[in-house]
Amino acid sequence: MTAIFVLIVLVIAAAAAWYYYRGRHMGTFAQAFGTTPSIPEAKPQGAIPMLKMPTAMGWKAGEKPGVAPGLKVTPFALNLKHPRWAYVLPNGDVLVAESAGIPGTPKNVRDYAMNRVMSRAGATRPSANQITLLRDADGDGVPELREVFMSGLNQPFGMVLIGETLYVGNTDAVVAFPYETGQTKITAPGRKLMDMKPGGHWTRNLIASADGSKIYVAIGSLSNIADDGMEAEQGRAAIYELDLVTGQNRPFATGLRNPVGMAWQPQTGELWTVVNERDGLGDETPPDYLTSVKDGGFYGWPFCYWGQTVDDRVPQDAALVASALQPDYALGGHTASLGLCWLPENTLPGLPAGMVIGQHGSWNRSKLSGYKVILVPFADGKPRGTGIDILGGFLATDEKTSHGRPVGVAVAKDGSLLAVDDVGDAVWRVSAA
Repeated sequence: MTAIFVLIVLVIAAAAAWYYYRGRHMGTFAQAFGTTPSIPEAKPQGAIPMLKMPTAMGWKAGEKPGVAPGLKVTPFALNLKHPRWAYVLPNGDVLVAESAGIPGTPKNVRDYAMNRVMSRAGATRPSANQITLLRDADGDGVPELREVFMSGLNQPFGMVLIGETLYVGNTDAVVAFPYETGQTKITAPGRKLMDMKPGGHWTRNLIASADGSKIYVAIGSLSNIADDGMEAEQGRAAIYELDLVTGQNRPFATGLRNPVGMAWQPQTGELWTVVNERDGLGDETPPDYLTSVKDGGFYGWPFCYWGQTVDDRVPQDAALVASALQPDYALGGHTASLGLCWLPENTLPGLPAGMVIGQHGSWNRSKLSGYKVILVPFADGKPRGTGIDILGGFLATDEKTSHGRPVGVAVAKDGSLLAVDDVGDAVWRVSAA
């Protein structure tokens, strides 16, 4: 057993060294970005995928991300416990979900390598399983009140308030809790509304319909490309619609490998999401994406990507491939685009209306990408033009370390932009300079 363990470590070390060397000598490249991206031909990486991940270092005292001209960034909250998502209540209180991934038992060399890499990158650690409340009553951009709002949850992520009920997306269930405006702690037991399979892509985000009668629930896949078969993926890789009147739920859109952020486009009333695509086919193949979500739409996973480009690694379903919808906007390969919120025009000075996206950052490519917060401008209800960087500097220039990794984004009641940083254990506030 010891010899096998040593062999595994040596294989991983050799692969990591080769991929790092190759990444340093790849030169410049064009990212698959925009409405008509150039997506390279797939180059399957085999049993051991490219593993390149910076070591999580966090921020030293006084350090902070870089910010776009005309804006400033300040810490809204520091020393959190792996914060992942933020939700702004109508009274201005900010709820922050603090939770983390739990590594599964490795089944092969790939799984073992992934666990090691994700641990070094700060992606897996003990999960706080709580939600913290931050209150900035005097509006100076610094919360005076910080309380553990809820505890004893199960990898909480998405949150949404409808009337006097707060809904929380645990990894295994949507749970409802009574809420009164201004309260700083919920201790009442929750009421389970919908069961979900835990594990794999574990985050469960929530967004309410305009009339508050339904909740949309984003559920990621168990694996990369249905590695354990499609039966294990039932109920996953989809956005579900939960009817609060009848208590029933149904798949709203499927074939979405890992949808996380969701937002409404106010002019069209369409639901939009950002999706993390599959690994193991190359630096830019396929790109993660931003897309409108059609009721009944199928978006390709695991059989195909970016429309009907077939993934030969997967046993095929010709009928589903023929029905696959092409996403609206490519976000670059493996950027791990997770956070999403709508930003009205000039909410931050000089910025057009569009979708703000937290790009958590890549691991499965030779030259790292993401590790920033961007704005995708919209015109006439659709994305137009190139992305605008709002926050950067999370990744060291040598790509060996990272100060932080942005995840959730939200617009605060005062119009500032909040960006959750899980490696930096922080929430950053972006406002006018």
